[in-house]
Amino acid sequence: MTDTSEKKQLLHLVFGGELESLDGVQFKDLSGLDIVGIFPDYASALVAWRSKAQQTVDNAQMRYFIVHMHRLLEPEMKSV
Repeated sequence: MTDTSEKKQLLHLVFGGELESLDGVQFKDLSGLDIVGIFPDYASALVAWRSKAQQTVDNAQMRYFIVHMHRLLEPEMKSV
């Protein structure tokens, strides 16, 4: 039985890698992408993103991103 008061999952993917250029989002090596994980909400994804971004702060070409997977899975759903 599911609890109707349970918060809806809004999945977010956190990943990163080294960019070819600071002007774009083309990665140097797709096989070297760091898949941090999939998180059930934006708040937990943001915590993971900040942690990884802080660890790589000395490498200007290393970037991490948050992808709103729930928008891809349910595009007709109003965004939260």
